[in-house]
Amino acid sequence: MSAAVSLAHLTHRYGTHPALLDVAFRVEDGAFHALLGPNGSGKTTLFRILTTLLRPTTGEARVFGHSVTADGAVVRAAIGVVFQHPALDEQLRVDEQLRVQAALYGLGRAQTQTRSAELLGALALTDLARRAIGTLSGGERRRVDLARALLHRPALLLLDEPTAALDPTARRQFLELLTGLRTREGVTILMATHLLDEADEADAVTILHGGRVVADGAPETLKGALGAETLWITPVPGSPLDQAPEAAFGAGGFSRIGARLRVTGEAPAAVLARVAAAHPGSISSAVLRRPTLDDVFFAATGAPYGDASTR
Repeated sequence: MSAAVSLAHLTHRYGTHPALLDVAFRVEDGAFHALLGPNGSGKTTLFRILTTLLRPTTGEARVFGHSVTADGAVVRAAIGVVFQHPALDEQLRVDEQLRVQAALYGLGRAQTQTRSAELLGALALTDLARRAIGTLSGGERRRVDLARALLHRPALLLLDEPTAALDPTARRQFLELLTGLRTREGVTILMATHLLDEADEADAVTILHGGRVVADGAPETLKGALGAETLWITPVPGSPLDQAPEAAFGAGGFSRIGARLRVTGEAPAAVLARVAAAHPGSISSAVLRRPTLDDVFFAATGAPYGDASTR
């Protein structure tokens, strides 16, 4: 497959502060790709570079083969953007907002009317077309913002935390709309999110931590690399299990990540039963479950995904 987005050795610094460090990954043409990371991981900086609003310090970013620095006008024509905060004028009606957007891209009147009607129908906004944007709910505004971004038929849709201010029902509805639009419009989607369940639904996910890529691939592949089930044990500090875990698991049967041990041997449930019997009072907590993206993040960084140290 060809790349809708390709990044190579991309670095950006705000003064001496590194926001992105040697970032490299691809977004395949036609894919739904999630950019996952806690606040402060570099997602918004990366989106500002891809939208040509910010020049990288070093490295290269390309959209459908075009450099975001050398071919900015071509890149801007190829992308539609839904920013973290809606780019809407609350005083305008929905249909007026779409006409303003159409004018920015030089669309003719007939083309604007046809395309607006098409998107209003697809996004369940037809009955709201003459409503002032300021009177709409959060979910409705997000759908208007999505229509605005898609009006000129972009090949790549960039979504920066698009569901952050939505309630769970509106968030689910928005994600379902994206699935339908991707099929209907043939658009590639790159969505920045800090929500694990949203990233889990993507074809591929790139996980950022401290401005670096710490994991990249299909969610099921990343989780599968941790095994069919994962066993995480937190030993009691200073206990024999904490001091010398290799005695319980063998030298290659575990990895220490922060204060926790990830048991990598087969039959983790049996391992847990054996270790608990052999080391009574040494286990503070134990979790046995199918791997999650939280586990992928923890394995790559040594920090729980929601921990303040990752922000």
